[in-house]
Amino acid sequence: MVEPVENDVAFGFRRVAENEKQGLVNEVFSKAAERYDQMNDLMSGGLHRFWKDDLVTMLNPPRKSTPFKVLDVAGGTGDIAFRIARTGGTGTHVTVADISPEMVGEGKKRAEREGLLGRCDFTVGNAENLAFPDKSFDAYTIAFGIRNVTHIDRALSEAHRVLKSGGRFLCLEFSHVDVDMLQKAYDAFSFTVIPAVGKVVTGDGQPYRYLVESIRTFPKQEEFKAMIDASGFARTNYRNLSGGIVAIHSGWRI
Repeated sequence: MVEPVENDVAFGFRRVAENEKQGLVNEVFSKAAERYDQMNDLMSGGLHRFWKDDLVTMLNPPRKSTPFKVLDVAGGTGDIAFRIARTGGTGTHVTVADISPEMVGEGKKRAEREGLLGRCDFTVGNAENLAFPDKSFDAYTIAFGIRNVTHIDRALSEAHRVLKSGGRFLCLEFSHVDVDMLQKAYDAFSFTVIPAVGKVVTGDGQPYRYLVESIRTFPKQEEFKAMIDASGFARTNYRNLSGGIVAIHSGWRI
């Protein structure tokens, strides 16, 4: 790996200029948008569905008509938003904010097909500079997205800002495996199978090599928890799933 240089940030295992990263990330997701959900199945062996179900179970949206506003950031194709809308009662509404217009477009099409446009709306937006007033939402979710932002601390600060007092932050993200043998098998799968499958399915394996590399450069569980603490959240904790392949981090705005 290349050593960090001032004003450079990680883009997978590469170092790029700070002002270049977001454009590179956007390019990755513009290429992957149409087949993104299919690739999630292939990359995780379908496990991402169970991980997302766990996230929504932890959120526990109210089942009645109680108003409950959720912001799902980097929600792209709507996987988390649709689960929340279907689980919650009629008062539950989910706003999806994703920086990729292509991903948002896919989400809108899916919502229309599945009859959920009335329960979910989609906007193009940057996690580091959200276009919503302070204390607007009862919950903030982000799944497999925060490792792609340029400045994680700014994204966490924005999450805290837009949550109401008593609002909950939940982040599902690839993390660091805590079993040595599992780590070796996971690395072999990640760096060989995933880019190869990505090339077959989408015609380009490079976006999936970046996605794998970005997982390895993401902070470990305790380090990320400390970042959430530093952003002002209280009662923070995390739960490892599948041996630490992913983790769900939780915090509350007091």
